[in-house]
Amino acid sequence: MPKNSIKLATVFSGIGAIEQAFLQLNLPHEIVLACDNGERTLPENITFDKYSPAINPEVGKNIEAEYKKIGDNLVEKTYKANYSIDEGHFHQDIRFIDATCFQNNIDILVGGSPCQAFSSNGKRKGFSDIRGTLFHEYMRFIIESQPRCFIFENVRGMLAHDGKKTWQIVKKSLQSLNYNIHIHTDSSGNESPTLNAKDYGIPQNRERIFVIGFRKDVVLDNPFVFPQPVPLATTTKDYFLPKVDAKYYLGEKGFKFVTTHPSRAQVGSDIMNCQKANQQFNWNGDFIFEPLDKIGNPSAIGRAFVGEWNGQIGVTRKFTPRECLRLMGFPDSFKIVVNDTTMYRQCGNSIVVNVLVAILIQIVKTGVFDYD
Repeated sequence: MPKNSIKLATVFSGIGAIEQAFLQLNLPHEIVLACDNGERTLPENITFDKYSPAINPEVGKNIEAEYKKIGDNLVEKTYKANYSIDEGHFHQDIRFIDATCFQNNIDILVGGSPCQAFSSNGKRKGFSDIRGTLFHEYMRFIIESQPRCFIFENVRGMLAHDGKKTWQIVKKSLQSLNYNIHIHTDSSGNESPTLNAKDYGIPQNRERIFVIGFRKDVVLDNPFVFPQPVPLATTTKDYFLPKVDAKYYLGEKGFKFVTTHPSRAQVGSDIMNCQKANQQFNWNGDFIFEPLDKIGNPSAIGRAFVGEWNGQIGVTRKFTPRECLRLMGFPDSFKIVVNDTTMYRQCGNSIVVNVLVAILIQIVKTGVFDYD
């Protein structure tokens, strides 16, 4: 590890989109912390003081044990199969991390908390509005650890959530920190907080909020500027595997549903709709049509229903987990170590790597990182 490698911390880490961005840019880095509970829920009788400025480390160890009682953390399994992280640096729950232990040891923090309504209903401003939410924990982590910079990411729906109160509170909370906050604007200078994956090289219509913060005492060589969109040079077809297992092809019921319910399923799109966590096992999302004379796996005919779509005779199939990963910007070297259902969910919950690559390039240009 280079002496001055960039120290990366992620919370709500998922399968490591920012880690992939670092790898693709060949930036020297060290993962000092990752945290994700794998969508598991602790029993209600396990209580804690969310508002303590520093949580007893022993409490954290006990929580790790309680999570293990629930079952395996499959997000952690995928994460550790793909990234180098020291034992003990992957945590189960942000609420039980004493982030003061990371002061002066994080160059960049990346994460996006689940979108929650705030109990204050927007009556107050700032940090007091967000107690009891995971966004509060994200804020607490920043305040306690003081990273040099951070990326906050969230779904586009946050902008309208709870009558637009959620976004206003989130924005005001982030602006109350000792950080210079950057929110994307359109060509007219109006606030436009989302970036779309299709504008950064991936044929997927996936809009996400990104907020970038730089600690005010860190002197930058250049101001941060959001990345400019680039022309889209690929379509979903460029991400298809030449041959897939017969299990991914649809039978008669599935074929007729996805070809006749355009509000629930799309077939043959050049640009994929926003990939969802459950899209490939509940007839939600995008599907692939293969004309009868161009079926990638002829042996699938025994399973697949042959029908008509847009005047063509052929079959339909799901995107495979590998194809979904490709359409999130992950390389084929990314190891799949969980079953298909789990991989679809993990993939659909991730951030598109290409967007983070574009943002990270702009962050590096500021000179915020001191690395060799």
